[in-house]
Amino acid sequence: MTGVNPATGENPAPGNGPAAEGGRAPGDGQSSGNGPTRTGRPGPDREPAPLQKPVPDHGPAPVKGTAPAGDTAAGQGLDARLVVDRGTFHLDVTLSVAPGDVVALLGPNGAGKTTALRALAGLTPLSHGGRLRLDGVRLDRTPPESRPVGVVFQDYLLFPHLTALDNVAFGPRCQGVPKAEARARAAAWLDRMGLADHAGAKPRRLSGGQAQRVALARALAIRPRLLLLDEPLAALDARTRLDVRAGLRRHLAEFEAVAVLVTHDPLDAMVLADRLVVVEHGRVVQEGTPSDIARHPRTDYIAQLVGLNLYRGRAEGHTVRLDAGPAITTTEELAGPVFVAFPPGAVTLYRDRPTGSSARNLWQGEVAGLETHGDQIRVDLTGELPLAADLTTVAAAELGLHTGAPVWATVKAAQTHAYPA
Repeated sequence: MTGVNPATGENPAPGNGPAAEGGRAPGDGQSSGNGPTRTGRPGPDREPAPLQKPVPDHGPAPVKGTAPAGDTAAGQGLDARLVVDRGTFHLDVTLSVAPGDVVALLGPNGAGKTTALRALAGLTPLSHGGRLRLDGVRLDRTPPESRPVGVVFQDYLLFPHLTALDNVAFGPRCQGVPKAEARARAAAWLDRMGLADHAGAKPRRLSGGQAQRVALARALAIRPRLLLLDEPLAALDARTRLDVRAGLRRHLAEFEAVAVLVTHDPLDAMVLADRLVVVEHGRVVQEGTPSDIARHPRTDYIAQLVGLNLYRGRAEGHTVRLDAGPAITTTEELAGPVFVAFPPGAVTLYRDRPTGSSARNLWQGEVAGLETHGDQIRVDLTGELPLAADLTTVAAAELGLHTGAPVWATVKAAQTHAYPA
């Protein structure tokens, strides 16, 4: 028997290994034009037969706001320690997510985000010490096709020979839902996604944004208790991304079960998630609400994402003596290990040492590079205090900046922000 579970994209038949890294099916990364069945490959207009062993129906995810208080304490939601050993790479990420929460795994390439998502889906087995419980039920030994998990892959993996309606109905059919009921459920989801008029269209007739919504509807149609989204907006152009992001946020806000999304885009994470978990080198380096992480970055990677200069040192009153570099004067009065951050826009540059400036912080440096950053020029400086400064194109031209040019940089104490390390 062969069959692809739409929740995981995995072929559960013996002898067929899990999808390749990144959630792609074996082969060229696209679903076969002849969808899988038990008795052979159907022609282009045949619907794939459902799996013989239905996935348990866990019931519909409740409407947001109806879950009883204390769900997390009662064992509801996601409780996982994702431990995966792959040669020299070691992943160890702990996640605790209550029903109704959307958590974003954010991190640079190679941090382990996709490995974590694949471990949640069951496509990558957990190593010794790992655990995975969902609503109090242990899942780490449950095969992917039997988990109440829906996945939206980066490239969507829609069956190219099926209509949008049949793509969405495929999941319930795999669960043993009768054909008429599965199609009715699929039609309701497409209507909810604003795609009722495209129910009969095949994937090649859909725009990128429409295909993304069909993939989301397919994942939700199986009534998952855990929804996984792997770079859900990465395949879209900038304009489509803006519109689809707003729609996706609306659908996630209505989803009462657990949702985990993987992204390297800080804007997607900030807009879509209630909480961010930042992963670097297979470890969680910071987690919290988007606003807290934006205001209090704890690694250089996070600081760069949110556009801040970040330093670590020891505070003595209003003075922070950096671990490597000069002192910075701040408005906060602290003691002990701290972080100090300020935006590139807070930096003022001069070609000569300024006189009469009210800024408490003054450093000498050298221009290491210039690049366009939106409608401004981002200037990278080396010297006493390596930093980034944002200038208007007019200011950069008037200063005659170029690589190697000596400059002076000032930052007012009121524009810095210090907080405990």
